[in-house]
Amino acid sequence: MSSNVVGAEGYAENAAQMIERWENMSFSDLHGDVAHLFPKMPSLILDLGAGSGRDAAALAEMGHSVVAVEPVDELRNFGSTRHRSSRIEWVDDSLPDLNVVRSMNLAFDVAMLTAVWMHLDASERIHAMRHLSSLLLAGGHALMTIRHGLVPAGRHMFEVTDEETVQLAADCGLRCVYSETTGSIQESNRNQGVTWTRLAFRRN
Repeated sequence: MSSNVVGAEGYAENAAQMIERWENMSFSDLHGDVAHLFPKMPSLILDLGAGSGRDAAALAEMGHSVVAVEPVDELRNFGSTRHRSSRIEWVDDSLPDLNVVRSMNLAFDVAMLTAVWMHLDASERIHAMRHLSSLLLAGGHALMTIRHGLVPAGRHMFEVTDEETVQLAADCGLRCVYSETTGSIQESNRNQGVTWTRLAFRRN
Protein backbone atom coordinates (compact mmCIF):
# COMPACT_ATOMS: atom_id res chain seq x y z
CA MET A 1 0.00 0.00 0.00
CA SER A 2 1.32 3.42 -0.92
CA SER A 3 0.08 5.12 2.23
CA ASN A 4 0.73 4.32 5.90
CA VAL A 5 -2.51 6.04 6.85
CA VAL A 6 -4.74 3.41 8.42
CA GLY A 7 -7.92 5.16 7.32
CA ALA A 8 -6.79 4.96 3.69
CA GLU A 9 -6.75 1.16 3.81
CA GLY A 10 -8.13 -0.35 0.62
CA TYR A 11 -7.89 2.79 -1.48
CA ALA A 12 -4.54 2.19 -3.21
CA GLU A 13 -5.49 -1.35 -4.19
CA ASN A 14 -8.80 -0.20 -5.69
CA ALA A 15 -7.67 3.19 -6.98
CA ALA A 16 -8.56 2.64 -10.65
CA GLN A 17 -12.09 1.47 -9.88
CA MET A 18 -12.67 4.29 -7.40
CA ILE A 19 -11.31 6.94 -9.74
CA GLU A 20 -13.69 5.86 -12.49
CA ARG A 21 -16.65 5.95 -10.10
CA TRP A 22 -15.75 9.33 -8.61
CA GLU A 23 -15.02 10.99 -11.93
CA ASN A 24 -18.49 10.04 -13.16
CA MET A 25 -20.14 11.94 -10.29
CA SER A 26 -20.64 15.67 -10.76
CA PHE A 27 -19.70 18.26 -8.17
CA SER A 28 -23.14 19.87 -8.39
CA ASP A 29 -24.95 16.56 -7.83
CA LEU A 30 -22.85 15.84 -4.76
CA HIS A 31 -22.58 19.28 -3.19
CA GLY A 32 -25.47 21.30 -4.61
CA ASP A 33 -27.30 21.26 -1.29
CA VAL A 34 -24.54 23.34 0.34
CA ALA A 35 -23.65 25.44 -2.72
CA HIS A 36 -24.88 28.54 -0.87
CA LEU A 37 -22.10 28.12 1.70
CA PHE A 38 -19.28 28.53 -0.83
CA PRO A 39 -18.04 32.14 -1.10
CA LYS A 40 -19.09 34.01 -4.23
CA MET A 41 -15.68 35.66 -4.47
CA PRO A 42 -12.47 33.70 -5.14
CA SER A 43 -11.40 32.11 -1.85
CA LEU A 44 -9.03 29.58 -0.34
CA ILE A 45 -10.47 26.08 0.08
CA LEU A 46 -9.02 23.03 1.82
CA ASP A 47 -10.08 19.71 0.25
CA LEU A 48 -9.21 16.95 2.73
CA GLY A 49 -9.16 13.48 1.18
CA ALA A 50 -9.26 15.02 -2.29
CA GLY A 51 -9.24 11.62 -4.00
CA SER A 52 -9.21 11.92 -7.79
CA GLY A 53 -9.34 15.71 -7.67
CA ARG A 54 -12.88 15.98 -9.05
CA ASP A 55 -14.04 18.50 -6.44
CA ALA A 56 -10.76 20.44 -6.42
CA ALA A 57 -11.02 20.84 -10.20
CA ALA A 58 -14.61 22.06 -10.00
CA LEU A 59 -13.71 24.57 -7.31
CA ALA A 60 -10.70 25.81 -9.29
CA GLU A 61 -12.94 26.33 -12.32
CA MET A 62 -15.13 28.55 -10.11
CA GLY A 63 -12.08 30.70 -9.43
CA HIS A 64 -11.15 29.38 -5.99
CA SER A 65 -7.66 28.34 -4.92
CA VAL A 66 -7.53 24.83 -3.49
CA VAL A 67 -5.12 22.94 -1.26
CA ALA A 68 -5.90 19.33 -2.18
CA VAL A 69 -4.79 16.89 0.52
CA GLU A 70 -4.54 13.22 -0.42
CA PRO A 71 -2.35 10.60 1.31
CA VAL A 72 -2.76 7.82 -1.29
CA ASP A 73 -0.10 8.18 -3.98
CA GLU A 74 -2.18 6.59 -6.73
CA LEU A 75 -5.05 9.00 -6.20
CA ARG A 76 -2.89 12.10 -5.72
CA ASN A 77 -0.82 11.34 -8.82
CA PHE A 78 -3.94 10.85 -10.91
CA GLY A 79 -5.55 14.04 -9.64
CA SER A 80 -2.49 16.23 -10.09
CA THR A 81 -2.15 14.99 -13.69
CA ARG A 82 -5.78 14.84 -14.83
CA HIS A 83 -6.87 18.04 -13.12
CA ARG A 84 -3.71 20.10 -13.56
CA SER A 85 -4.37 23.69 -12.55
CA SER A 86 -2.38 26.63 -11.24
CA ARG A 87 -5.15 27.07 -8.67
CA ILE A 88 -4.67 23.60 -7.13
CA GLU A 89 -1.79 22.70 -4.83
CA TRP A 90 -1.54 18.98 -4.08
CA VAL A 91 -0.25 17.93 -0.66
CA ASP A 92 0.66 14.50 0.74
CA ASP A 93 -0.86 14.76 4.22
CA SER A 94 -3.67 13.29 6.29
CA LEU A 95 -5.95 13.69 9.27
CA PRO A 96 -5.92 13.80 12.21
CA ASP A 97 -2.59 15.65 12.47
CA LEU A 98 -2.35 17.54 9.15
CA ASN A 99 1.27 18.39 9.96
CA VAL A 100 2.10 19.56 6.44
CA VAL A 101 -1.02 21.70 6.04
CA ARG A 102 -0.61 23.30 9.46
CA SER A 103 3.02 24.13 8.67
CA MET A 104 1.79 26.17 5.66
CA ASN A 105 0.29 28.76 8.04
CA LEU A 106 -2.80 29.32 5.91
CA ALA A 107 -6.35 30.14 6.95
CA PHE A 108 -9.18 28.74 4.83
CA ASP A 109 -12.62 30.03 3.91
CA VAL A 110 -13.94 26.48 3.46
CA ALA A 111 -12.70 23.03 4.42
CA MET A 112 -14.25 20.01 2.70
CA LEU A 113 -14.19 16.48 4.11
CA THR A 114 -16.07 14.32 1.63
CA ALA A 115 -16.33 10.69 2.78
CA VAL A 116 -13.43 11.14 5.21
CA TRP A 117 -14.65 11.53 8.78
CA MET A 118 -15.80 7.91 9.32
CA HIS A 119 -12.25 6.68 8.66
CA LEU A 120 -11.07 8.22 11.95
CA ASP A 121 -11.45 6.53 15.32
CA ALA A 122 -12.84 8.36 18.36
CA SER A 123 -9.49 9.70 19.55
CA GLU A 124 -8.48 10.78 16.06
CA ARG A 125 -11.77 12.61 15.58
CA ILE A 126 -11.11 14.77 18.66
CA HIS A 127 -7.68 15.84 17.37
CA ALA A 128 -8.93 16.25 13.81
CA MET A 129 -11.81 18.54 14.79
CA ARG A 130 -9.50 20.73 16.84
CA HIS A 131 -7.09 21.13 13.91
CA LEU A 132 -9.95 21.62 11.47
CA SER A 133 -11.34 24.52 13.49
CA SER A 134 -7.92 26.13 13.83
CA LEU A 135 -7.46 26.14 10.04
CA LEU A 136 -10.70 28.03 9.32
CA LEU A 137 -11.15 31.77 9.18
CA ALA A 138 -13.80 33.25 11.45
CA GLY A 139 -17.06 32.79 9.55
CA GLY A 140 -15.54 30.00 7.47
CA HIS A 141 -17.29 26.69 6.87
CA ALA A 142 -16.41 23.03 7.28
CA LEU A 143 -18.46 20.76 5.01
CA MET A 144 -18.45 17.01 5.57
CA THR A 145 -20.24 13.89 4.46
CA ILE A 146 -20.29 10.80 6.69
CA ARG A 147 -21.11 7.29 5.51
CA HIS A 148 -23.36 4.98 7.53
CA GLY A 149 -23.98 1.29 6.98
CA LEU A 150 -22.19 -1.73 5.58
CA VAL A 151 -18.40 -1.36 5.56
CA PRO A 152 -16.84 -2.55 2.28
CA ALA A 153 -14.39 -5.45 2.61
CA GLY A 154 -10.83 -4.35 3.28
CA ARG A 155 -11.78 -0.83 4.38
CA HIS A 156 -11.22 0.89 7.72
CA MET A 157 -14.37 2.70 8.89
CA PHE A 158 -16.28 3.49 12.06
CA GLU A 159 -19.94 4.20 12.69
CA VAL A 160 -20.05 7.87 13.69
CA THR A 161 -23.24 9.49 14.97
CA ASP A 162 -24.37 12.92 13.85
CA GLU A 163 -24.91 13.89 17.49
CA GLU A 164 -21.31 13.13 18.43
CA THR A 165 -19.97 15.08 15.47
CA VAL A 166 -22.14 18.13 16.12
CA GLN A 167 -21.15 18.19 19.81
CA LEU A 168 -17.47 17.70 19.04
CA ALA A 169 -17.63 20.55 16.54
CA ALA A 170 -19.39 22.79 19.08
CA ASP A 171 -16.64 22.07 21.60
CA CYS A 172 -14.16 23.39 19.01
CA GLY A 173 -16.05 26.57 18.17
CA LEU A 174 -17.94 25.25 15.13
CA ARG A 175 -21.71 25.72 14.95
CA CYS A 176 -23.82 23.31 12.90
CA VAL A 177 -25.71 25.21 10.18
CA TYR A 178 -26.85 22.30 8.01
CA SER A 179 -27.68 18.64 8.63
CA GLU A 180 -29.37 16.14 6.34
CA THR A 181 -29.23 12.36 5.94
CA THR A 182 -30.08 10.75 2.59
CA GLY A 183 -29.69 7.46 0.76
CA SER A 184 -26.53 6.83 -1.24
CA ILE A 185 -26.59 8.14 -4.81
CA GLN A 186 -24.85 4.91 -5.84
CA GLU A 187 -27.51 2.31 -6.52
CA SER A 188 -25.50 -0.65 -5.23
CA ASN A 189 -24.85 1.11 -1.91
CA ARG A 190 -28.43 2.33 -1.65
CA ASN A 191 -29.70 -1.21 -2.12
CA GLN A 192 -27.53 -2.26 0.83
CA GLY A 193 -29.02 0.43 3.05
CA VAL A 194 -26.04 2.78 2.98
CA THR A 195 -26.93 6.35 3.95
CA TRP A 196 -24.93 9.57 4.07
CA THR A 197 -25.16 12.49 6.46
CA ARG A 198 -24.21 15.94 5.22
CA LEU A 199 -23.09 18.34 7.96
CA ALA A 200 -21.99 21.93 7.59
CA PHE A 201 -20.37 23.97 10.35
CA ARG A 202 -19.59 27.66 10.67
CA ARG A 203 -16.62 28.84 12.70
CA ASN A 204 -17.54 31.38 15.34
